[in-house]
Amino acid sequence: MSVSELAALEKESLTEQDRLDILDYCMQFYGSDIKRVVLSYVNNEADAEDVTQDVFITVYQKIDQFNQQSQLKSWLFRIAINKSKDHLRSFKQRQQRIRDKLMQSAQKDSIETKTPESISVEADENELLLQRVYQLSGKYKEVIILYYFEQLSVQEIASILDTKSNTIKARLKRGRERLKTIIESGGEENGSKA
Repeated sequence: MSVSELAALEKESLTEQDRLDILDYCMQFYGSDIKRVVLSYVNNEADAEDVTQDVFITVYQKIDQFNQQSQLKSWLFRIAINKSKDHLRSFKQRQQRIRDKLMQSAQKDSIETKTPESISVEADENELLLQRVYQLSGKYKEVIILYYFEQLSVQEIASILDTKSNTIKARLKRGRERLKTIIESGGEENGSKA
């Protein structure tokens, strides 16, 4: 089903098959993009898969609420971001993050015993850059990912985040500055908080 066919459907006349066709279209054309955005928030592959599944369940349940004033992709990204934020706010997730941080600090000690050559062989430049982006605070991380990795325009990001375009531009500028600082310092943000 194409987006134009979606636009032609009347909200009251959505059949079960229409919902399934729309869901299939969304999953086929936007599934990997949605998962990538979710992963940028939750930083865990298994959680990203769960949240992505929740996103598409919500799409199926609420497709009749799509008002077509925005693009379908923007609407899907908005759902993905909201579901990701909900996941991060959950008590269970906060407990898991604490455990993960403890495990990471224990692993850091073992990683430090590796030679610089083995570390450089293992590290891919794109992965390293993405890790640096993940170190940014949430409001900078989300606009950097949506702008550079998902290639959305400033206006689309503003629509998704329900924020003014100038705010998005300012966050992009500050996010780039903080990212530059992180990269130049070798991976640590110099105590500056967002």
